[in-house]
Amino acid sequence: MERADQQLSIRADEAARRAETYLRSLVEEHSADGVLIGLSGGLDSAVLVTLAVRALGKDRVHVVFLPDRDTEESSERNARLLADSLGLELPTESIEPAMREHGVYSPFAMRGGGVSRALNRFFLDLYSLLFRERPFVSSLRRGEFGRNWLKAVVYRRTVGHIETAFNARHMYRREILEARAKEHNWILLGAANRSECMVGWFVKDGIDDLPISPIMGLYKTQVRQLAAHLELPAVIREQIPTPDMLKGVTDEFAVGIPYARTDMVLDGMECGLSNEEMAARGVTRNEIEHVLKIHHLSKWKRESPHETPPVDGSVDGGLRSS
Repeated sequence: MERADQQLSIRADEAARRAETYLRSLVEEHSADGVLIGLSGGLDSAVLVTLAVRALGKDRVHVVFLPDRDTEESSERNARLLADSLGLELPTESIEPAMREHGVYSPFAMRGGGVSRALNRFFLDLYSLLFRERPFVSSLRRGEFGRNWLKAVVYRRTVGHIETAFNARHMYRREILEARAKEHNWILLGAANRSECMVGWFVKDGIDDLPISPIMGLYKTQVRQLAAHLELPAVIREQIPTPDMLKGVTDEFAVGIPYARTDMVLDGMECGLSNEEMAARGVTRNEIEHVLKIHHLSKWKRESPHETPPVDGSVDGGLRSS
């Protein structure tokens, strides 16, 4: 039985070299004065910022932290820790006032969402139990539930409001960063990874759907490998990914499967393996079916144009170590 880090092992030093070469060429090609990255305190943006500083020097790398009501306290601590370690200033601008003005927190499903972590998780689990599908999977259906009128009504009055609020915050963050990048002649970089893209765990036209996303070719498992190579602080490398959706809700809880398992299925799919061959690698049939389902349902999210990333963690990407 293989583990994800073994199955998807890459030569992290070569991945870093390719990404850094790309970033230098990008800035030169566009005659830009630097790059701008939204530093969330998460692993992906931390890796991208570190690569950018190595490639361009700290004077041409600019970051900003844009928290809201549901941002975990650890996110700001980690963002500031990384910025300090790299010698970067970290301006912070809360988007909460703007989101309140736009009524993002007004629906009942959102009013209580900023209070109880346990209640948030209980509600999402209850929805999953009642309708035999994670709320995230329902969101990928875009409100189309066939003849299941009860599911449609419950979704639109609860999960639908959570999704709308999630989308609004990520799109607003993108607007802020795009305006700042344009004002200063900086190139705005996105920190999305391959795993998120392949299962639709991002907001279309939001901060994780930017045209230039240098590490989008790497699975989350491989981003972790790159983070270890770059010697990022352990607290950042080991943190649990969170989406700023509701307090207490992590990426893996919302999607319904750990990143390591997701990556093994996605890699098997891209290698053309049958379900039986993927199962032989150590993932369950339920996990395979779940990942293949969300990959299929999220196809509409992958329609936005993106530049080809400089690093490719697939089996044909030239980075695999075995």
